[in-house]
Amino acid sequence: MSEVVGHLRSAADFSVRVWKHRWFRNSRIAAAVGLVGLTAAVIGVMLFAHTEINVGPFRAEMSLRPSVVGGTEVNIPPLGSLHLDSHRGTLHLKVALGSLDQNRTEELIDNPAAISSAGDRAVDEVVAGVSRLALRTVGLAVLSAILAAALIFRNVRRTAAAGLTALITAAGSLGLAAATIRPNAISEPRYEGLLVNAPAVVGDARRIADNYGRYAEQLQQIVSNVSRIYTTVSALPVYEPAGNTTRILHVSDLHLNPSSWGLIRTVVQTFDIDAVIDTGDMVDWGSSAETSYVSSIPSLGVPYLYVRGNHDSVAIQTAVAKQRNAVVLDDKIVLQNGLTIAGIGDPQFTPDKSETNKAGDTSGDEILTAAGERLATTIRNSGQKVDLALVHDPGMAQPLSGVVPLVLSGHKHQRSVQMLPAPTPPTPDPSASASPSAVPSPSAAAQALMPTRLMIEGSTGGAGLRGLEGEKPTPLSLSVLYFDENHDLKAYDDIELGGTGQSNVEMQRNVVGLDDESPPVTPSPSAPSGAPAPSGSPAVRPSR
Repeated sequence: MSEVVGHLRSAADFSVRVWKHRWFRNSRIAAAVGLVGLTAAVIGVMLFAHTEINVGPFRAEMSLRPSVVGGTEVNIPPLGSLHLDSHRGTLHLKVALGSLDQNRTEELIDNPAAISSAGDRAVDEVVAGVSRLALRTVGLAVLSAILAAALIFRNVRRTAAAGLTALITAAGSLGLAAATIRPNAISEPRYEGLLVNAPAVVGDARRIADNYGRYAEQLQQIVSNVSRIYTTVSALPVYEPAGNTTRILHVSDLHLNPSSWGLIRTVVQTFDIDAVIDTGDMVDWGSSAETSYVSSIPSLGVPYLYVRGNHDSVAIQTAVAKQRNAVVLDDKIVLQNGLTIAGIGDPQFTPDKSETNKAGDTSGDEILTAAGERLATTIRNSGQKVDLALVHDPGMAQPLSGVVPLVLSGHKHQRSVQMLPAPTPPTPDPSASASPSAVPSPSAAAQALMPTRLMIEGSTGGAGLRGLEGEKPTPLSLSVLYFDENHDLKAYDDIELGGTGQSNVEMQRNVVGLDDESPPVTPSPSAPSGAPAPSGSPAVRPSR
């Protein structure tokens, strides 16, 4: 027993000696000084790191907050907010548009040309405001750390060390934000707010797509848009896209949700949609009782292009075909609003089909691939350039790689965008190589190099009743696609509404070719002019 007590006393004495050791004591003091300096700096920045600037006709307040992801948030009350992936780091920039400046507002009302000049001044105003805010942030962080350390430690050296810690942290955070800044982020804002205000706040997709690399012009455009909104007293401005832009609304997997038609109708009217594309699964079981669901198609007032899903029977397809503005594509090619569109229905009618086949059962995959190959053959035999192809199941898309630049599908109830793997070129026959007929045509060579983008839409009906089976309801998803005069996809807006029982709305602007991480594809000189730019390069052309 005495030995145990002796060991405990020895351990206690050793702990006391370590605790009082000079090195350990200095480490504790340094940690305390650093903690006090960082905590005080964060509190000071959160409370006081803000400044006011003039942007266009209104006053704006800019502030910085600690963050783990960075980014910028622009609040435009009551229209909503824009979220930009502008930079990385530990600082989040928030810009809140506040009260109108009476003199500037009257100037805009009396002189409409002043709206453009307001946009021209916006860049300098914002740069000056950010610079002023950065200096203010560093000063506040250092001052807060010094005051807190002086009150706690009452030691000049420790106080100075806390201030130096805050200075290094604040300057390092600002330096990281500056080093990781993404000017192109303003071309791809994520919008939150009322759906009806989205086009006016985000701006014209065509102009953003054609000029996405010019940060200053985009900032001017957004300021000009907001200026027009704030100075219009009768109503919000009408969305005015470029005259040669074709707007297509992609919906899929409505699954008998009655609220889907109201949502689609709102987007058609708000975004000035030219045509609607439905990639199937309009109903749940394909029964004759469900055919009445399609009667809302004419109320949309625009052409409605449809391919059959695995939940849609032939009876449902026939009912859709009877609607005056509907076009059913089942191994067919049509011309719609200048776009050449091909489509084929799902070869399987399996309304109780699971998302994956049983282990070892590839029969379903083979059927889907065969249907995709059938549509690819139809496109090749037509002798014309097809701008996009429609299928329901993404499993049908791979045979279309290199045949069309864009494939739209659904079925998965989850939105995703990817580049299809390039098709494997056929092995040439040595015996036939000498024959003139064996030489591939320029158009065939161009098709072989054409990159193909697959866009899988979520469920515009929130997966129907299935969407209520999980912990959270499946969101209602649909997308607006913007095509230029060459029939190239320039940009697309992903719109998502909270599932049944929820009301939140988000819209994400995406510019084709911007930050595309897909492997580059080099087109041949004979590639058709309508083919999209290869992945990894901007898919844009100068405005005409």
